Amino acid sequence: MALILCASSFMVNAQTTDLARIEYMNIPFSKSDNSIQRYRAFIQAPIPLDKDLNKIIVIGLDYRYNDINIKDAVPFNPDIVSSTQRMEVSLGYVFKPEKMPQWRFGVRALARVASNLDSKITSDDMIYGLAAYGILDKTDASINKPYRWIFGLEYTTTPGRNFPLPIVNYYREFAPNWTYTLGVPKTNVRRYLNDSHKDAIQGFVTLDNFFGNIQQNITIDGKTAENISMTLVLGGLGYEHYFTDHLLFYGYGAYTLNDDFRLRDNDRNDIFTINDQPSFYVRGGLKFKF
Repeated sequence: MALILCASSFMVNAQTTDLARIEYMNIPFSKSDNSIQRYRAFIQAPIPLDKDLNKIIVIGLDYRYNDINIKDAVPFNPDIVSSTQRMEVSLGYVFKPEKMPQWRFGVRALARVASNLDSKITSDDMIYGLAAYGILDKTDASINKPYRWIFGLEYTTTPGRNFPLPIVNYYREFAPNWTYTLGVPKTNVRRYLNDSHKDAIQGFVTLDNFFGNIQQNITIDGKTAENISMTLVLGGLGYEHYFTDHLLFYGYGAYTLNDDFRLRDNDRNDIFTINDQPSFYVRGGLKFKF
């Protein structure tokens, strides 16, 4: 069951077995009075289709609210983009082939609203996506150094991105209480502080981003900005503490290695850069995991 949930969850939550999550993120931009806070709630429900759990449907719901505070002088009204919202529903199907017991394959479809939502939802606010992937899982206790491979492709109708993105992810337990993961969006090394795995620290490099359609397009120097987005590459440290076998607190502190917060048109041309200086980043919350 954990492998099946991991397969479907990866497309939503970067290779985890999360069933529910509440989260807060804060970026106080360096050399700037601007800041972003993000509030997130996420849940997914697996529905087995057979008693052996070889076929399963997973329904996912994800809500994110970005509170955008632009205090620096800019050539547009910052109130237009004072917030964005992302509301997503997804449906996944995961199955285990009878002749390939260590493999899981799956597909996932999603519908997403990503917008500043000044008025009612329009077609420009909608994004659709489809993903296909496979997992080779060798994390059985009988294996000396358990590992897992994930391969796949993901495509969304995000403006300016008319090609699928590849997915490659590798996880390995390489020593007692030590693991590492190589891939996108996150690469990390984790050290468990006790044999019960109740506490862990990790060093990581990861990506974070958001995208929102601007319902009232912004004109700057004769150019039209149709969306607001941010892409971060960041590195830092994290801590996890399990209250029970399934409920945990997590907290991450990081510094952005690359920061690109901007207004763009729907061809991904930059219209105005709001922030691009390395900044501190903090994120934390509660998870319920299988």
